[in-house]
Amino acid sequence: MVFAYLPKMSVGLVLISALLLSACDSEPKEKKSGQALVSINGKEITALQLNDELKRAGVRSADQFEVASKQLLESLIARQLIVDEAIRNKLDRTPDVMQARERANAQVIAQAYLQGIVSKVAKPTKAEIDEYFQEHPEYFAQRKQFDLTVVRIATKDLNNELKVIIDAAKSLDEVVAWLDKHNVQYLRNLVSRNTTDLPSEMVAILREKNKSYVSIINEKESSLLIFVNTIKDNPITAVVAAPQIERYLINQKYKKATDAEIARLRTSAKIEYLNARVSTSSLENQDTQSIVIAPDVANNLSLSESTSEGSIERGIMGLK
Repeated sequence: MVFAYLPKMSVGLVLISALLLSACDSEPKEKKSGQALVSINGKEITALQLNDELKRAGVRSADQFEVASKQLLESLIARQLIVDEAIRNKLDRTPDVMQARERANAQVIAQAYLQGIVSKVAKPTKAEIDEYFQEHPEYFAQRKQFDLTVVRIATKDLNNELKVIIDAAKSLDEVVAWLDKHNVQYLRNLVSRNTTDLPSEMVAILREKNKSYVSIINEKESSLLIFVNTIKDNPITAVVAAPQIERYLINQKYKKATDAEIARLRTSAKIEYLNARVSTSSLENQDTQSIVIAPDVANNLSLSESTSEGSIERGIMGLK
């Protein structure tokens, strides 16, 4: 969390998570360990709790510490007040809250276990990083920059008549003129993306089409009309690329380690599908293991080689 956003975000985040991560607040428990900073109706907020919030907020600078401590302490007080009032109104026992608390508790425990697994994963070596750089020139030495014009419209407006206009258009301006004439609402933006920002399928589409072609990408309620203005060489060196490659490779190692551990646990467990609609046959072609994500693993890396359904749409979300 960036410190500049603390005044607006810290209180909100603490309050939103109050009923999820304070599951034990509604039950009798031993006195919290750590130096007490505040007592609210007999319930203490300790230095240990405050230090945890400071760590989560990413506060490290000494000149920020005092201000951040005061802000986060007030956030903790606000959270405790909200939790106490929610419990007084028995909201902690509603089905939705109980289910959310159970899920949050399971997630925290699972993440703690996975953290132990991935902590044993070795970082990529320089040789591995160099090898990846050499094997993927399209991302680095031969990287391209695409200067694009993107027009976003509602998918419901992408009718057959408009598709005919798009197919016949020599430029995006012809399409925009048709949209104006028919009072179709749209957003138009100029954007630049390179081959490490987009899925390989999208890069292939953009490189294949010439400047007189308008590509259509559907995103459920919205559709993107994409016109390539220019394609430029935009190479980067091995030194510049190394940190990004290292992050990508370590995340791949994390995923491999967690998938292997889940596979091991599945072989030693007795799993029975009790609903005929959810069976192994319906899941056999899906990467179910990767549903569980290792801590600190970024799944939306620009170097990802995933070709799963919807990857093109996800890759151009930044074009909005």
